[in-house]
Amino acid sequence: MTNEDAYIEDEASGASWRFLLGDSAQRMPEIEAESVHLSVYSPPFQSLYTYSASPRDMGNSLGWDDFFEQYAYIIRENLRITVPGGHACVHVQDVAYMKGRDGRTGLKDFSGAVIAEYEKAGWEFEARVTVDKDPQAQAIRTKAHHLMFVTKNKDSSKSSPAMPDYMLIFKKAGDRAVPVKTDVSNEEWIEWARPIWYGIRESNTLNARIARQADDERHLTPLQLDFIERCVRLWTNPGELVFTAFGGVGSELYVAVENGRRALGIELKASYWKTGCEYLAQLEVQASQPRFDIA
Repeated sequence: MTNEDAYIEDEASGASWRFLLGDSAQRMPEIEAESVHLSVYSPPFQSLYTYSASPRDMGNSLGWDDFFEQYAYIIRENLRITVPGGHACVHVQDVAYMKGRDGRTGLKDFSGAVIAEYEKAGWEFEARVTVDKDPQAQAIRTKAHHLMFVTKNKDSSKSSPAMPDYMLIFKKAGDRAVPVKTDVSNEEWIEWARPIWYGIRESNTLNARIARQADDERHLTPLQLDFIERCVRLWTNPGELVFTAFGGVGSELYVAVENGRRALGIELKASYWKTGCEYLAQLEVQASQPRFDIA
């Protein structure tokens, strides 16, 4: 474990945001009950990605059961802090078996397991949206043999489609005390009401300015800003509180503040948290600058 992965807690805040450094399991109990209107986040996909060497990092769980035992606590706390009628939007992928590690190929139904844990905790499962993916871009990025032309041409029985992302939508029982008066236009809703979301730009992320560290398995991949914006605009009013338990570099907080909401997040890794704080501070400076319309 490096100094970067030693457990520390800290906090930074601005006019409409608060970003906590620490373990979500330890810091979520600090959050007031029924104070969050919407949660948006992407959890660690069991052992698919490793973000740090910390034993507190859920990506370093001992296995499937250990991961969901830890994650179930986050889900229950998320329910406690959410207002009646509030939503949680969870970005997930299914997890591929690896022949060398697991002795088989195929997919683990990670999305289905997340749904089961949310329902067990008392959430209502509202919908699953499939997020379209570019198979050629995925093939280039992941080197997945099942997507390659050479595999299709040699033995198409080993070919299979690209892995989509999913947005799982959960709701806390009850009605919102204040109805959501969305600014989403009818034309936007025609597109966003589809069971498949098109037009989510994979490159539209907060560009994490973090050099890859020796014990990080992969580069950081923040959640797409388009994805977050749709959730924020559909399920919150201006001034309401958006929360993320896995803050990363602050993407969910950034989009919430940019759209006139308040934001609260927690992140375990200090370098990600510091970068997120910088982004949020820059956003506040930009928002304070006068704008001039030139006729």
